[in-house]
Amino acid sequence: MDDGSTRAYEAPQARFILHAPAPPAYANFIGRKVLRLLLTIQGIGAFTLITLAVVFTKLRNAREVTFPQIVRELSRSGVRMLPMFLFMSLALGLVVIGQAVSWLSRVNATGFLGSIMVLVVVRELGPLLTALLVLSRSGTANVIELGTSRALGEIEALEALGIDPIHYLVLPRVVGMALSVFSLTVYFIICSLVSGYLWAFLRDVPLQPGDYFRELAHSLTWLDFAILAVKSCLFGVAIAVITCYHGLAQPLRLEEVSRATVGAIAQSVIACVILDAIFVLVYLAI
Repeated sequence: MDDGSTRAYEAPQARFILHAPAPPAYANFIGRKVLRLLLTIQGIGAFTLITLAVVFTKLRNAREVTFPQIVRELSRSGVRMLPMFLFMSLALGLVVIGQAVSWLSRVNATGFLGSIMVLVVVRELGPLLTALLVLSRSGTANVIELGTSRALGEIEALEALGIDPIHYLVLPRVVGMALSVFSLTVYFIICSLVSGYLWAFLRDVPLQPGDYFRELAHSLTWLDFAILAVKSCLFGVAIAVITCYHGLAQPLRLEEVSRATVGAIAQSVIACVILDAIFVLVYLAI
């Protein structure tokens, strides 16, 4: 009798706890987070539209000024990062691709080698890892440089001189980073595939180079090349726009630059993952 009465009392109480309204402090916390998220999405969206409008309408304006800036961004986000990408591509080939080649050879399933390599490296790991590596170096530099310039009043000085900060500072970074991510992705994928076969060769896997690259060629289609180019360029554009937004479009003080950098990196990673998920859905739909 006591057990039944206790359970009869505890069940309504448990239902009350589960369906009870959240405490005011917790509800205010969630509300502030949601409102801040919506304002951030609105700000980044508006900044993206403004940046794209400047890119499509003013790309050829003041070419003697903007084109050297684009070349500088290509050097910073592309050429200077080649040694690091060489190391990372070799590591990926040795750790992931070489192991896959070895195990497929053990079970006589090398016929699936090309499909696995294209799925893992060309479609997913290559573009995404490239974008994250570029973000870790050039994306961080964008926020710090532009945030410091904003805090020191250099952006207002450009506007007072009649210079559009989006055209002068953001456009070269967007174009240069998009081209850099695309180029580094191709470099990263090729080096990873070659290093993967070298690892398999060192493990005495009975797989000829012609068979290996023939499997890769048969698994690749024109759609893979097209989506690879679009995806990698969009990764670069997203990273450049988000990092420039946090460094340029917000009123910053010097002590706020580090916080803006952390937020920009986190949001750029989320944007790249969302874009990658969208392309996965495109592959599945096609």
